[in-house]
Amino acid sequence: MAELKSVQLSEKKQAHKEPKQKPTAPAQQKKEEKPIAVQTTPTTQPVQPSAVPQPEPAAPSETKKELKPENKRIKKEEAIANGVSLHASKKHCMYICTFIKNKPIDLAIKELEEVTLFKRAIPFKGEIPHRKGDMMSGRYPITAARLFITILKGLKGNVVVNGLDLDKTRITWASASWASRPARRGGTRFKRSNVVLKAREIMEAKK
Repeated sequence: MAELKSVQLSEKKQAHKEPKQKPTAPAQQKKEEKPIAVQTTPTTQPVQPSAVPQPEPAAPSETKKELKPENKRIKKEEAIANGVSLHASKKHCMYICTFIKNKPIDLAIKELEEVTLFKRAIPFKGEIPHRKGDMMSGRYPITAARLFITILKGLKGNVVVNGLDLDKTRITWASASWASRPARRGGTRFKRSNVVLKAREIMEAKK
């Protein structure tokens, strides 16, 4: 037994003394480069035009300009302008209607503008102070005068649209009446009035 142990020890010592052989590195395998597949799209050939001869464009023909018929305005006999539910006294409107009747529109507007500046008075009836001019008593109804100026300007526009001669037109009709009067506190009612103005051409009598 002792001999076997001595033999094993000697073998181990010899094994340690022998130089260890380095393992050989495996050969580097060259990577084979795979060819890249390039996808080629088929080229589209341009479509050749058909050999059929196309007709040449026709020369632009001279178009005659058609004259459109002019829309002739039908001349009317009179022009009308209405004032509905005016915030003015019916009494004042009645006296202004009497004042502007049978006058040209431009003259009526001019005189009412003077009323608003206290340069001209409207003739009134009753126990009212006397004023300057061809009247006995008169007042300056400024609120009603301003409303009448607006209506007269509308009447002037209607005269032009209806084809009337503005220089020959006169205010032939001017009337005022009560409108619907809303109730107010205390049992009284607000002042509201309707006004109608008409203008016509008046031929001047030859002398």
